[in-house]
Parts: sequence; C-alpha cells; structure tokens
Amino acid sequence: MNCCPERFKNAVKSLETLGSILEEDFSIIVRDATMQRFKYTFEAVWKFLKEYLKEKEGVISNSPKACFRKIFSLGFLSEDDATACLEMTDRRNDTSHTYKEEVAQIIYGKTRDYFLLMQTLISKFADKI
Repeated sequence: MNCCPERFKNAVKSLETLGSILEEDFSIIVRDATMQRFKYTFEAVWKFLKEYLKEKEGVISNSPKACFRKIFSLGFLSEDDATACLEMTDRRNDTSHTYKEEVAQIIYGKTRDYFLLMQTLISKFADKI
C-alpha cells in the first residue's frame, strides 16, 4: 500500500520553493518571504510525517514535536537532528512574532539550516512512499 503520496509531494514542492528563495539576495522583502515559505514548508513536512506515522506505524501524533520525537525513535533522525527539529518547531511558533525585528532576524538566520534539515529528513522517506 502506498502511503501519503500527496502529502509527500506537497512537502517536496514546499521545500523546492523554500530552496529557491534562499538563493535570493537579502532584503526585508526576501526575509519576510523566506519566513512565510519556512512556515508553510514546516507545516507540509510535519503533516506528511503525521500521516506517515498514522498509516505506516499506527501512531497518532497530533503535534509537530510528538512527530519528531517518534520519527527519532524510529531511527530516521540522529539525536542532534531531533533536537534541531524541536528547536525548529519553536522557531516556527515564533513566526507569529516576526513584527519584532530581532525575532525575524533569528528565524531568517536559521532558515537555511532548517531547510537542509527538512530536506534530509524528507529524502529518507522517498523510497517508502
């Protein structure tokens, strides 16, 4: 049985759009667009993981942190990457406070690392879909 191909495709497509904005030169508009793309990419990735866990593992995880913890316990993430995913979740939650310049800069400054983390994680599922 194929598991969650639509969710997987959405995650991959979102990662592509995030990757493309990361190639742009910095401006406030690019920073804000990057944060918006980070936000929806994060949502696409964790919702794919949620569906994967439900369909393939019989596990209900109703929050991003629960999903990342379970994905770690299944061996898809190293301890360091799992910790980074939990931090990334906190930064995703902080996106509602990007009207504060320092918060916006922190999120923007970490987005490339988060992009690479999500890209690496999603690639581990390509042969399981």
